[in-house]
Amino acid sequence: MASFLYTLGRLAFRRRHYVALIWVALLTLAGVGAASAPTAGASSFSVPGTEAQKAFDLLEQRFPGMSADGATARVVFKAPAGAKLDAGANKATVEKTVKELGDGSEVVSVADPYKGKAVSKNGTIAYASVKYKVSGMELKDASKDALKATAQQARDAGLTVEVGGDALSATPETGSSEVIGIAIAAVVLGITFGSLVAAGLPLFTALIGVGIGVSTITALADALDLGTTTSTLAMMIGLAVGIDYALFIVSRYRAELAEGREREEAVGRAVGTAGSAVVFAGLTVVIALVGLAVVNIPMLTKMGVAAAGTVAIAVLIALTLIPALLGFAGRRVRPAGEKSRFLGGARAAAAKQAGRPNMGTRWASFVVRRPLAVLLLGVIGLGAAAVPASSLELGLPDDGSQPTSTTQRRAYDLLSEGFGAGFNGPLMVVVDAKDSRTPKAAVTKVSDEIKGLKDVVTVTPAAFNKAGDTATITVIPDSKPSSVTTEDLVHGIRDAGVRVKADTDATVLVTGSTAMNIDVSQKLNDALVPYLILVVGLAFLLLIVVFRSILVPLKAALGFLLSVMAALGAVVAVFQWGWLSGLLGVEETGPVMSMMPIFMVGVVFGLAMDYEVFLVTRMREAYVHGEKPTQAVVTGFQHGARVVTAAAVIMIAVFSGFIGSSESMIKMIGFGLAIAVFFDAFIVRMAIVPAVLALLGKRAWWLPKWLDRVLPNVDVEGEGLRGSASGTGPDEDRQLVRV
Repeated sequence: MASFLYTLGRLAFRRRHYVALIWVALLTLAGVGAASAPTAGASSFSVPGTEAQKAFDLLEQRFPGMSADGATARVVFKAPAGAKLDAGANKATVEKTVKELGDGSEVVSVADPYKGKAVSKNGTIAYASVKYKVSGMELKDASKDALKATAQQARDAGLTVEVGGDALSATPETGSSEVIGIAIAAVVLGITFGSLVAAGLPLFTALIGVGIGVSTITALADALDLGTTTSTLAMMIGLAVGIDYALFIVSRYRAELAEGREREEAVGRAVGTAGSAVVFAGLTVVIALVGLAVVNIPMLTKMGVAAAGTVAIAVLIALTLIPALLGFAGRRVRPAGEKSRFLGGARAAAAKQAGRPNMGTRWASFVVRRPLAVLLLGVIGLGAAAVPASSLELGLPDDGSQPTSTTQRRAYDLLSEGFGAGFNGPLMVVVDAKDSRTPKAAVTKVSDEIKGLKDVVTVTPAAFNKAGDTATITVIPDSKPSSVTTEDLVHGIRDAGVRVKADTDATVLVTGSTAMNIDVSQKLNDALVPYLILVVGLAFLLLIVVFRSILVPLKAALGFLLSVMAALGAVVAVFQWGWLSGLLGVEETGPVMSMMPIFMVGVVFGLAMDYEVFLVTRMREAYVHGEKPTQAVVTGFQHGARVVTAAAVIMIAVFSGFIGSSESMIKMIGFGLAIAVFFDAFIVRMAIVPAVLALLGKRAWWLPKWLDRVLPNVDVEGEGLRGSASGTGPDEDRQLVRV
């Protein structure tokens, strides 16, 4: 592989005008496609195999035109202080608003609060339920605008009016924090390279890669049913890995220049060595993201595949566009160790002349002298951070987790005030009595069973379809939708349904948004272990090929699990317990998003293996070339620690930029990934990894002879480049083949 990438790098350097033109053409094509594509909303949400989804599908069959999964809006009214809604001008305003709400072409029905007993006991709060033909994802902007305008007219008449439900979806806002993240990345790159041109290359190419990836997603969003969250995730991951991969190539190029190579040769060797590590690091990220398909949630699969595509683009840009741009930059990209005076060149030159070791060398020397103490301190520290994860509660965000500035959240709070917390999460019980001899008696038995359960406030009379073989019952819990008590109630109704089926042959299904959230959480929990086995297993095999060792990949996987558990503990502490919630802008604490654990496993594993590959391949190369195991660790840090540190700081900065999002899901993902990268890069890879390698010694690189013969030689160390086109001898060249 190294020889092929070496040739590719030199070709891109020589034919840089054509390479640059190709990437500009791809960016233009993607941009035109995005601009001309129809606007797509958030993707539709379905969870095959869950009871809630089966109930939705059954309702579509038995209640034609009911639009069971159609959008809903709850328009909540509150009278001015000292007034009520059940008489006079306030009642007339509500009735007028209800009439206007029913005028839309996509509206199926509007429930009058006075006829449907939807007025609170004290008469100050009421709500009108609006049902639409299509889901919230498919609802036209005209219908949403009409809903907002009608609510505003009622506000102008003196009432407090808020709109909840999924008909109006809050648009995530990230503010200026993403720009701050990119600015921090630019500063780190400037300090690392000591050259504004060299620092600008990774940022420039990463933005091109993200531009192509996100524009392609936007162009295909309507056709493939991709939502806004899909492009946000792709931008988050693509920007981080795009900067990192380019950083590694440019850094290696500068190291080759410092060894006296000509620029074309230096590019070839940089792509052949560091490029090999980029390919394998990118492959681990792609495996982790595409592996999300095992969960069998279409939305999550699309998010993973789209982000994986952006990562693949980042790899291709690092291997082709970076060499081309290095050709254009010429002498403006300096050899390693040379910096401009503006960026500390005088200090760097003085340190080099004095022969002082860099910080990476000093740190590694300290670790190999006291490996056991460093190992214990790192493991105990991460273990302490992971303790809150034992209290992890999972759920999916609802209107109660929205910022208090949104109308959805204010409607949620008004309904809780007027009708109780459980009113925001009604459960729909579907009774399929087609196989029952006495359908009505079976449905009555179901109602009686539910009334006898705890946490039930209201059970509405059953509503039958025209055939009389299927009925729906609405159950109002006493607790809020995201509570454990409501989850227990859902399981209780389903257990009661098993008893009813045994007696009457009627099938009982529980659905609604609350039940769907519970089913999704359970599905994600069930898929976590198979996903972990698949992703870690494939990456373990891949790392055995890269490192030609058993213990090094095993250590990498165990260290990753430790950092993920610590990161989950931090997420629980902030988003569930409320620690530092004010500082991070977390307005509502509650269960952790149910897809967070499996998502963190996928993304963080891929990113963690980046650092493992880039850092440990340096150590392996030094060991293979004759250094003692402890000295090989020091050598690896001497050449790789600075770059890996810069890459980690950049990733943390980019991910932290998404903490400023108003969308709780994006905020939690940004924080979780940022803290996970911090734990993995600075504690696991920078402390625990060298400590373990120092303790293992030669045993770290042990590989059974039969396995050594079977494994393909992918030549990540670049052995195939020795003596290639450089005119150097083997002894001199041996120093040049570092990853």
